Amino acid sequence: MKKIVVANRGEIALRVMRSAREMGIATVAVYSEADRTMPFVQYADEAVCIGPAPSAQSYLLGDKIIAVAKSTGADAIHPGYGFLSENARFAQAVEDAGLIFIGPSASSIETMGSKLAAKQAAQKFGVPMVPGTETPLKSLEEAKEVVKKTGFPILIKASAGGGGKGMRVVEKESELEEQIRLAKSEALSAFGDDAVFIEKYVGSPRHIEIQVLGDRHGNVVYLFERECSIQRRHQKLIEEAPSSCLTPDIRQAMGQCAVDVARACNYHGAGTVEFLVDEKLNFYFLEMNTRLQVEHPVTEMITGLDLVKEQIRVARGEKLSFGQNDLTINGHAIELRLCAEDPANNFLPDTGRLETYIRPQGPGVRVDDGYEAGMDIPIFYDPMISKLIAWGADRDEARLRLIRAIDEYRVTGIKTTLPFGKWALQQAAFIEGNFDTNFIARYFTPQALEASPEDDAARAAAILAAVLWEQPAAAAPQLNGSAKAPSAWKQRRRVR
Repeated sequence: MKKIVVANRGEIALRVMRSAREMGIATVAVYSEADRTMPFVQYADEAVCIGPAPSAQSYLLGDKIIAVAKSTGADAIHPGYGFLSENARFAQAVEDAGLIFIGPSASSIETMGSKLAAKQAAQKFGVPMVPGTETPLKSLEEAKEVVKKTGFPILIKASAGGGGKGMRVVEKESELEEQIRLAKSEALSAFGDDAVFIEKYVGSPRHIEIQVLGDRHGNVVYLFERECSIQRRHQKLIEEAPSSCLTPDIRQAMGQCAVDVARACNYHGAGTVEFLVDEKLNFYFLEMNTRLQVEHPVTEMITGLDLVKEQIRVARGEKLSFGQNDLTINGHAIELRLCAEDPANNFLPDTGRLETYIRPQGPGVRVDDGYEAGMDIPIFYDPMISKLIAWGADRDEARLRLIRAIDEYRVTGIKTTLPFGKWALQQAAFIEGNFDTNFIARYFTPQALEASPEDDAARAAAILAAVLWEQPAAAAPQLNGSAKAPSAWKQRRRVR
C-alpha cells in the first residue's frame, strides 16, 4: 500500500494522514469548496476538490471519491467516521473497483448496520440483550402485546442509523400509537427506512463500549472499554478509559461478548461494540459501530497502540502482532469533545469565526483538531472543532490535567463546550464516578456556567497574553535576507 485517499474532512482526516505518513504512505485529500483552505487539505500530498459545500454534493459522492483514487494511483480508501464510513454499498464499490477499503467487509457493515440484524447475530453467541422485539414492529396490536411482557417504560428505536434519530421513550399505553408514528416518520426521513422495534427502557444506564480489533485471519481481541455516559441528545461529550465502575471480571465478560459479536459477522478491522449497563452492573448489547470511533484516542492513550496504523495493517492482510494476553491498561485517559455549541442554550450550534485559537500543551495532553485561528466554522458539517485528551497515571491525575488543559485552551469568536467540560469534571458525581446517561439532565443548568467578574477578567488577561505571545516580532531577522522557504511537503504536494 503506497497511497491512500482519505474520504473525510477536518480532524479525523488529518489524524489518519499523520499515521499514514509515519508508515511511509502518501495521502490524497478530497475536499469540498468550503474546505479548500483547511489544514487537512494543506497537509495531504495531493488534494482534489470533489464538489460544493453540502456533503450530499461532495463527501457523500462515493463514485467521485473512487474516481479520484483511480486517477491519482491510490491503492486504498480510508473513510474515517461519519459520511460513507458505514455505507456497505460504498465499501463494496471500493472493492469492486480493485481498491482496498480500510475497514470491515461490506457484509459486516450491512449486518451490524441494522440494529435488528445485529441483535439476531449476537444472540447466537448468547450475548445479553435488553428485552424487546427481535423483528421490525408490524402493528400497534403487536406493540401492545410486547409491552404486556416488558412493561412500561419502553424505547422505540429505528433499526437503521443512530445518533438518537427515530428514538422515542414511551411511558404509558395512551402515548404508544403516536410515538410509534413519530419514530417511524423520523427514521424514514433520516435513513430512508421506517423499520422500528421495541426495547425495555433502561432508565438510568451507563453507556459503555468495548473497542475490538480483528484481522483477516480470524484473530479478534478487545482493547478494553470506554465510558461514554455524559451525552446530550444521545451524542457523547466526555469519554474516558477505563470506566470507573467496572470490575476486572465484568470487564473480561464484556470484552468476551464484544469479541463474540465481532465473530458473529466475521469482522476485521477496528470496531466498537456498545452496551448499556444498569445500576447492578448487568450489561446488555446495544449495537456495533463498524468504524473508528470519535473517542478512539482514549483507548490509544491507555494501550499505547495506534488504531489507524492497526487498521491499515489489517487492510494489507497482516496478522495482529499481539494477542489478548499482551494487552494491559496503562493509566487513565479522558476526552472532551470541543464543539462549536452553546451549552447555555441547549447546546445549539454556534458557528462563526475562530478569532482566537491557541491549543493547550504540556505533559499528557493531546489535541486532535482540524482548524486554525481565523478560520470559519461552516454550517454544513458537524460542529466538532477538536478533541482534547488528557492522560494520567490514575483517573484523578487525568481529570486534573484535563481541567488544566481546558484553562489553557484559548478560543474566542464562538461559543464552545469548553466551559461545560470544566464544570462537569469538577462535579462530585463525576469525581466519584457515580453518574449515568442522565448526568446533564440531572445536574446541569445554564446558570452553572456563570463566572464571576474576577474569573472573566483573569481569563481575558490570559487570552490577551497568549495572543501577544503568538504574534511575531515586527523586526524579526531573516536568514540571508530571504523569506523562510516552504517545507518539503508543501513543495511536493499538488492541490487540484
